[in-house]
Amino acid sequence: MQAFDHPLESAHAPAFFLMRGVLRPNFEVPARAAALREGLAALGLKAEVPPLPGRAALESVHAPDYLDWLRDAPGEWAAMPGAGAEVVANIHPSPEMLAQGARPSTKAVGRAGWYTADTACPVGPRTHEAAAAAAGCALAAAEVAARGGVAYALCRPPGHHAYAARAGGHCYVNNAALAAQALRDAGAARVAVLDIDSHHGNGTQGIFWSRRDVLTVSVHADPDGYYPWFVGHASETGGGDGAGFNLNLPQPMGTGDEHWLEAVAAGISRVRAYGAEALVVSLGFDASEHEPLAALRVTEEGFARAGTAIAGMRLPTAVVQEGGYNTEVIGGLLARFLGAWG
Repeated sequence: MQAFDHPLESAHAPAFFLMRGVLRPNFEVPARAAALREGLAALGLKAEVPPLPGRAALESVHAPDYLDWLRDAPGEWAAMPGAGAEVVANIHPSPEMLAQGARPSTKAVGRAGWYTADTACPVGPRTHEAAAAAAGCALAAAEVAARGGVAYALCRPPGHHAYAARAGGHCYVNNAALAAQALRDAGAARVAVLDIDSHHGNGTQGIFWSRRDVLTVSVHADPDGYYPWFVGHASETGGGDGAGFNLNLPQPMGTGDEHWLEAVAAGISRVRAYGAEALVVSLGFDASEHEPLAALRVTEEGFARAGTAIAGMRLPTAVVQEGGYNTEVIGGLLARFLGAWG
């Protein structure tokens, strides 16, 4: 197995995080990457530094105007009198606004609301650089998978909540979607994304919603009581040409190993039935029993068994890091999960 990591991940160090009406320190910190590197070291894996992606690669799944905003927003924001250190919107277009012809604003506050889904994706002066570096890791892993191999991308910031033209939930560039598209572009007729982060992969679902050449499967905590709150239900199966090619497997809050692994197995069965030629795994450790929110209570052994089951598909695979915020345990969880590939 190869692994990829980029030092520019540390350029993104968000401070703002609003939780239940209280400002608190952000969970998505550079210490996460340091902990994951320890997991790689335990396996004897030395990560390579990938090249930064070109604009065309990012535009394979993201809208040009969104990418422009992600690059330019910090400067626009800083030019406002009294602006904070990070771009955080205080209004987002509602369904009623969109139905009545809402359009992007030309001003920094309005643009921030248009291009973000929530307040959990503050944009700092170097967020764009870090997001591009994470994307480079995912694309490098996809290149290995396109040659028939298996690779791990230490992506920070994560990506599966990012839509084609909107950031959200700590995510700015959808690394898993980029990897899946790169595998398609490399010749794989059918690619599957299996997301086992505790949060629904809503951005990935959104990007591939109307497509049948990329199957999206997500195992996550019930969104009725957990981010992203409004999507991630079992009834969402894709639209248009993609009808039937999205599978959500929401789990009750507090679900432990047994039922979580049954859901992972159901996802694997769907990937097999689809006839996927290559696989992208959105790997989140926030399903761990030791996580701050602990929505799902998966043990270290549970992650190891999930890794064994997924590796057992013997598909060319790009493993893309998503969440996992307890820096005391995520390195060990990574070592157990990736250890399944030998």
